[in-house]
Formats: sequence, C-alpha cells, structure tokens
Amino acid sequence: MSRKVVPEILQRQLVASSRLLRIEAVDLRFSNGVERQFERMQSSGRGAVMIVPFIDDETLMLVREYAAGLHNYQLGFPKGLIDPGETPEQAANRELKEEIGFGARKLIPLKSVTMAPQFFAATMHIFIAKDLYPETLEGDEPEPLEQVPWLLSKADALMAQEDFTEARSIAALLMTLKERERGHC
Repeated sequence: MSRKVVPEILQRQLVASSRLLRIEAVDLRFSNGVERQFERMQSSGRGAVMIVPFIDDETLMLVREYAAGLHNYQLGFPKGLIDPGETPEQAANRELKEEIGFGARKLIPLKSVTMAPQFFAATMHIFIAKDLYPETLEGDEPEPLEQVPWLLSKADALMAQEDFTEARSIAALLMTLKERERGHC
C-alpha cells in the first residue's frame, strides 16, 4: 500500500470561536495540485479518556448523564478531558473518582480512538478499570450522575438500550468483550 503525501497547508484562518470551540478554515494544496478549503475544529491538544470500570468480575458501571447535543440523557461509560499536566492514566483515575466514586488499582489500555477526524483533531484513550476501591472527588457535572451497574453477560441488552447510542461507548464495550474472549480481563 502506498502512502499519500500530506497536503500542503497554504493558509489557516480562525473563522469562529466560543468558550469551548475554535473553528478554522484551512486552505490546502494536494499532491496532484488541486486546492481546497476545509473547515476543522481546533483541538485543545489535551485529549480525553473513557473508562470501562468493572465493579466485580462480571459487572460494569455505566453513568447516565445529560447530553446537550441531543438534549436528553444518555447511558455510557465514565469519560472526560485530560487536565493539563495529567497523563491519560491519571485522568482516567480522576474521572472514575468524580463520576462513580471509585479509583482503580489497575488500568488496562484498550485503544486510542479519534472522532470525526476529517473535521476534528481529538484523541480519546479508552481503558478497562479493575480492582476498584472507594474514593470520591468533586467533579464538574452540574448534577449527580446516575450510576448504572450492568452485567457484561447482558451486553446485547445494553446494545439494545435506546439511550446507549454514543459510538465511543459502543466501541469500548465491543473492545472489552474481545478482551474478555482473549482472557485479558
């Protein structure tokens, strides 16, 4: 398989910004001479984490929280941004303490994934958390999150849940099932 040459950036211009997002127009020249303008969201560069916590050998802990983009409540795994100076592992443990009231003695990296890479430069590091211990930190959520234990053996029922729709949570669940098949968790 041949590798493509990354297009040359001719110009970048900020076209919109808010408290959370910065959108830039990027003028590009491709290796065949074609020029195009793309719009993309600038990344904070910090990345994010998602954690599949096992509260025992068979039970996962999910959270139900408000999703502003859909204006409803969604079921998914604990997640959040990596704070400046944190490693992904430190961020994963902090988010667990904030969202479900547990820390993890063991974090197993699953995969780092991207979301809409054509428009957004963001990476999420997904972990399995095992050997949990009680510890709570104050989080930034506007209301307490509903904690929802779920048996891994009932993964098909979780996939059928109307409020379990986030692609990253679905990917994390499927990767966890594969790891379980391999005997790694």
